[in-house]
Amino acid sequence: MKIKVEYLGFIKNMLSKRFDNFQLGEGASLQELLGKLSGLYGTPFQKEVFEPGQKDLKYGFVVTVNGVLMGQLEGVETKLKEGDHVILMSLMSGG
Repeated sequence: MKIKVEYLGFIKNMLSKRFDNFQLGEGASLQELLGKLSGLYGTPFQKEVFEPGQKDLKYGFVVTVNGVLMGQLEGVETKLKEGDHVILMSLMSGG
């Protein structure tokens, strides 16, 4: 199944790209996608965003699947489906 991944904020700048498209096996989870990204983008991604085997992203980062925060779904265990749009972004704060 095809999944579109969009990067915003810090992650976009770190990777120097805005989008990726991935082909995943049927029934793949968000954790599998994040693991694939960790392998593809290596230590900088793992240090800042997500380490394989973890149950959440690093502090200050969030993922949405079709506009819904992963925390409102099943977290990294969220099952993906054909055509899903996943966004990885850093949280912003101000005052």
